[in-house]
Amino acid sequence: MKFLFVTLFPEQIEQAASHSILQRAASKGLIKVSCINPRDFTHDVHRTVDDSPFGGGAGMVLKPEPMVAAIRKAKEQLPNARVIAMCPGGRTLKQSIVEEYAHSGQDFIFVCGHYEGFDERIFYWVDEKLSIGDYVLTGGEMPAIIVMDAISRFIPGVLGKIESAEEDSFRTGLLEYPQYTRPVNFEGMEVPEVLRSGNHALINSWRLKQSLKATLALRPDLLSAEQKELLTGRLPYKMKKSERRFYEELRAEIAAEQEKRASAEVKEDEANG
Repeated sequence: MKFLFVTLFPEQIEQAASHSILQRAASKGLIKVSCINPRDFTHDVHRTVDDSPFGGGAGMVLKPEPMVAAIRKAKEQLPNARVIAMCPGGRTLKQSIVEEYAHSGQDFIFVCGHYEGFDERIFYWVDEKLSIGDYVLTGGEMPAIIVMDAISRFIPGVLGKIESAEEDSFRTGLLEYPQYTRPVNFEGMEVPEVLRSGNHALINSWRLKQSLKATLALRPDLLSAEQKELLTGRLPYKMKKSERRFYEELRAEIAAEQEKRASAEVKEDEANG
C-alpha cells in the first residue's frame, strides 16, 4: 500500500516512517511512503505558500496555487488514490473508518495543512476531510501519520500476526482486557490465577468480563443499548443457562467492585475530615 503526503515538512513524515513497525514494513515493501512539498511549486524567491486571510483575522492561510499543484502532482503518481485532507472540520477517525480504509484496496494521499488552514478552494481536489479528534494541532502531519499507522496494522505481514490487529481495543467495540507477562509476582502484585490456569475457556470468559467492565467504567458510550441492559438492567427471561451464568457473575463482580470503591471513598473522607 502506498501513502503519499502533501506536506511542507517531509522530514517529519520520513522520521516517523523510519522506526519500528513502519520501518520494517517499508523495508519489506509492504508499504511505500513518499512526500511532495508544495514549496516546490512556488515561483517567488521566498517560496511562499501562505497569505493573510480575506476579511481579516489572525494567522495565515495556505494558498491554493502551490497546494493544488502539489495535489495534482500526487494524483499523477497515484491516480487511483483516495485524497484526504487532514483538518478539524472532517469526520472523526474511528476504528471502523480505519478498517474501511485498510480493506478498500486503495492507496492514500494525505494533504497536510498548517498555519491557519486551507484556502477553501483547495477542497475541490480532495475526496474527503478527516479529523483525529476534537482539538487543534499545529499541523496535519502528525494526524496523517496516525492514520497511516492505524491502516498499516491491517496489512498482512506488517504485524507478526494479523490477530494482533484483530484483537485490539475498539476492534470489537470494547476496550481491551488487561495484559500481563512475567514475572508472576511484581512487588506484591500477582498475575491473575485464571491466566496461569491453561484453561482457555475460562481465560476467554475472564477477558471478556474485563473488557465489558472496563468499557462500562471508562467508555460507556461504546456499549450498545443491549449491552448496557445486560450489565445494569434486568436479564432477559429467555437466555441460555451459560449466558445467564456469565452475566450474573459479571454483574456480581461489578457490584462488588463498586461497593469496594464506595467504601474506600468513605474511609478517605473520614480520614480527611
